[in-house]
Amino acid sequence: MEFSKDLIEAKLLKRYKRFLSDVELKDGTVINAHVPNTGRMDTCWEPGWTVYLSHHPDPKRKLKYTLELTSNGDTLIGVNTSFTNKIAKEALENKVISELSSFDQIYPERKVGDSRIDFYLESSSKNLSAYVEVKNATLVKENRALFPDAVSTRGQKHIKDLMKLKEEGHRAAMLYVVNREDANSFSVAEDIDPEYARLLREAQKKGVEIYAYACDITPKAITLSRKLDVVL
Repeated sequence: MEFSKDLIEAKLLKRYKRFLSDVELKDGTVINAHVPNTGRMDTCWEPGWTVYLSHHPDPKRKLKYTLELTSNGDTLIGVNTSFTNKIAKEALENKVISELSSFDQIYPERKVGDSRIDFYLESSSKNLSAYVEVKNATLVKENRALFPDAVSTRGQKHIKDLMKLKEEGHRAAMLYVVNREDANSFSVAEDIDPEYARLLREAQKKGVEIYAYACDITPKAITLSRKLDVVL
């Protein structure tokens, strides 16, 4: 996924009220930037970190800058969660995820009961199909990516939806997009959401496929690239 505009390098001063940040531009000007991330963003920012912003001069926008990437000095971190499904879709189209490379038809937002699963995949030649739910993972501790970073009742429901689909005979998969480069494996954050951890392990036992892939990130683009070991 390429950024549509050149990003602006700056310094993060603070994040507050979840969606707001104070950022210092290179000329010393301090501006407010939108933070497009509903999560806690633990391990994703500290005061003084280098960040990258997109600029949107639309007069209708209250905040003209958006926080896209942060840097801890070792890796860039994608913090705009609105891009996660786009990153995943491009990876599916380009056959990056080998386990899901048999499908040539990709349908976003497939309604299942009272939920929507992120992708429904079909193979026109092999009569195959699969449901894929995508989650953005940015919490990393000791080089292990973790999800979730807060209690996620919505995430719990999605696991239950996938288990139900599997029980009905469908192929079902959870895909974790690890939006940074410093993770070597993936696990569930049991200390944060023990119910989510329990459900994910149950889903794995019932045949729901669980994949985690890390991204290559530059100020120009974010690309899903590298499979991580999943340790549950």
